[in-house]
Amino acid sequence: MSASTPEEIQAILWKAADKLRGSVDSAQYKEFILGLIFLKFVSDAFDEHRNKLAKELAEDGVSDDRIGVFLEDRDEYTGAHVFWVPETARWSWIAANAKSQGVGKLLDEAMDTVMRENASLAGVLPKVFNRDDVGQQRVAELFDLITDARFGSTEDKPAQVVLGDVYEYFLNNFARAEGKKGGAFYTPQSVVRLIVEILEPYNGRVYDPACGTGSMLVQASKFIEAHGGRGHKADIAVYGQEVNERTWRLAKMNLAIHGIDANLAARWGDTLADDKHPDLKADFVMANPPLNMRDWARDESDVRWQYGVPPRNNANFAWLQHAVSKLSDRGTAAVVLANGSHSSPRVEAEIRQAMVEADLVACMVALPPQLFRTTQIPACLWFLTKDKSPQGAKRLDDRRGTTLFIDARGMGEMVDRTERNLTEADLAKIAGTYHAWRGTASAQEANLAYQDESGFCFSADVATVREHEYALAPARYVGVGLSAAVEPQAGPRSGPAALMKDLYAIFD
Repeated sequence: MSASTPEEIQAILWKAADKLRGSVDSAQYKEFILGLIFLKFVSDAFDEHRNKLAKELAEDGVSDDRIGVFLEDRDEYTGAHVFWVPETARWSWIAANAKSQGVGKLLDEAMDTVMRENASLAGVLPKVFNRDDVGQQRVAELFDLITDARFGSTEDKPAQVVLGDVYEYFLNNFARAEGKKGGAFYTPQSVVRLIVEILEPYNGRVYDPACGTGSMLVQASKFIEAHGGRGHKADIAVYGQEVNERTWRLAKMNLAIHGIDANLAARWGDTLADDKHPDLKADFVMANPPLNMRDWARDESDVRWQYGVPPRNNANFAWLQHAVSKLSDRGTAAVVLANGSHSSPRVEAEIRQAMVEADLVACMVALPPQLFRTTQIPACLWFLTKDKSPQGAKRLDDRRGTTLFIDARGMGEMVDRTERNLTEADLAKIAGTYHAWRGTASAQEANLAYQDESGFCFSADVATVREHEYALAPARYVGVGLSAAVEPQAGPRSGPAALMKDLYAIFD
C-alpha cells in the first residue's frame, strides 16, 4: 500500500474527530488522537524499514533463515534512527488480535511496550484507550479508520517529514480551537520563523525554557535543513522545559517524530521555580513564556536576579533574566513578551535600565497585532546578547553600546477575520535588517548594508536610550511611522480551523 498524502491523513483525522465526539474528555483529546497517530507512525516507519532491509538482504543472496534473524535485530533499526517496535506493539499485530483480546487493552499495552523499548519515549505516550470512561466501540471504529492511513514515505517526502507536517498542522488547529487555553502550548509559526531566522542556530546548544509542544525547537532544526550548506541537524544540541505534563508529552512526541534527540528533562516542571537544566549555558535561547504571568514562584535570593528582583505580580523580567542566566559568553536570546515590558514603570523600569547599561539588549521588535489568536495583548520580541563585539573570525560588526529598534506593527496579512501572519517578505525584511545591522555572514553574502529607515528601524546608542528614560518601545526611536496598531480585517470563516472550533464547542 502506498503512503497517504498529508491531505488524505488530515481528512482521516477529521473523521477521527467525529468518531470521538462525546466519547473523550476535551482535555485529553490531543493526547488521544496524536498518541494513536504516533503509534501508527512508529509502526509504519518500522515496517517500511523492515521491508527495505528484507529486500536488500535478499538481493545480497542472504538465506531466508538469516534474513529472519536480521529482521528481528533491534540494532538494524535503532542504528538507522528508527524506533524499535516489538511484535505485539506493531499495528498489524494489534489489528489481527483486536477483536479477540480487545483493542483498548492492546493499545495501552502497545504504548507501554514502545516506551519500555525506546528510552527517549519513556513516560511520554498516553495509556488512555482501555479506561472505563472511553467507549470501546468508538476506540475500535477509530482504530479501523486510522488503519486506512499509511504514514510512510511519499515521492518527495520521507515518512518522518510527512507525519511531522501533519502533527504540526493539527497542533496549530488544536491551539486555534482552544482559544486562550491553546496559547499555553503553541506559538504561531510565523513568530517562531522570525525568531529562528534572526538567531540563525546553525550549531551549538539551543534552549527553550517554556517549550510548549516544541515548535521553536522543531523550527530550529528545520532552519538547519533549509540552509544545509552551513550545518547539520546533528550540530545542535536541543534542551527544553515545560510546566504542563500533557504538553510536555506532546512536545516529546513532536520532537521524536521530527527525529530530534532533545533533552526536555526527565519530567515536566516550572522553570522559574525548578530549573531542570541548572548548569546549562546555551548558544541560543528561544522563549514564548506566559505573557504578564502573575502569582509566580518568586525567590528574592535567586541568583538569576542579577539586575533586580522581579515584582510579584508580573514574571516578565524573571523570564528575561532567566534567559540571560542561560547564555554562553557569546550566546543570543529571543523572548516574546507583552509590549508593557518595554516601558513599564517602577521595579521593572529599574531592571530594564540595568540591563541596558549592561549592554544586554541587542534588538527590540514591535510585532503586529493579532499574530496570537489566543490573546489580544500586544507583543514584542526582546533579543538579548552578552557580546556585541566583532567576535573575530565571524566578522560581526561592532555594535557595543547600541540597540536596534524595529517597528513591524504594520506588517503581516490576515489569514481570516481574527488572525494575522507575517509573510515571507515580512520575515525576510525584519531578519535581513537585523543581520545587516549586526554584520552577520548571511548579510555579508547578500551584500546587505544597514541603514536607518524612517518609520521602520533605528540604531540607537545608549545615550539616546537614556534620553528616553530607558523606555524601549521601537515607536519612540524609528521616527515617523505607525503610531497605533492596525485595525482587524475581515477574513474567511470556513475551513479546518472553523471545524476544529465547532468540534471543541461540542467537547466542551
